Amino acid sequence: MTEAAIRRTPGTPCWVSLMVHGLAATEEFYGALFGWEFQPGPQQLGPYVRGLLDGKAIAGIGQLPPDRQLPISWMTYLATDDADLTAETIRSCGGTVGVGPLDAAEAGRMAIAADPSGAVFGIWQAAAHIGTAVAGAHGTPVWNELITRETSAVGKFYEALFSYDVETVVSADVDFMTLRLEDRPVASLHGVGRSLNRDLGSHWMTYFEVDDTDAAAGLVTELGGHVITPPRDGEYGRLATVADPEGAVFTIVRSATH
Repeated sequence: MTEAAIRRTPGTPCWVSLMVHGLAATEEFYGALFGWEFQPGPQQLGPYVRGLLDGKAIAGIGQLPPDRQLPISWMTYLATDDADLTAETIRSCGGTVGVGPLDAAEAGRMAIAADPSGAVFGIWQAAAHIGTAVAGAHGTPVWNELITRETSAVGKFYEALFSYDVETVVSADVDFMTLRLEDRPVASLHGVGRSLNRDLGSHWMTYFEVDDTDAAAGLVTELGGHVITPPRDGEYGRLATVADPEGAVFTIVRSATH
């Protein structure tokens, strides 16, 4: 387990959060699956807790108002040095800003936006809260990937937003972009064509590191979630796509370097 760097280069995924109807039940699920403990976080958008490992912040979970019927999904936040300027750029590049920018107490300044494909993401200007504080341990975010129909147009949006260096693989059966900052990969875009889940639409997928993918997938089921794609070996490790009891989809992976 390593502590994450203090300052994230703008455009780097820095935090993930989830809005749910049953906050207590969701805490129980992720606490059992990942070993998180919880403490209250900023309450500007309603009841909200941070999941912790060894006292270090990993992810956020908030409570939706009873009358809000929004899709339940993990959301990736991208670091920025100026949330207001980034929000303006999002709009000028064809995206939309649905919430903010607003201050989250002393933690920082944030906004929630959608790219031109409809995928929702957050931007985070850190102050007291830098974002996910631990990397590499069981239960920590290890990767973020946009799942979309095709990458070319939306890739131009993100490139304009944060000046990523983009590596593109496009062939008859592969549509994939890697976003790089300071000569290192930070996220990816995956075009899946007609295989895109209609219910989810374009969406950011969070990958969480686990010690044992098969055991974690089994535990997801025991805890009331379900397995969407069973454990399989991939280029970067053994992974499975799962959903929690409220339907939030995420990927668990034992990285090849773990």
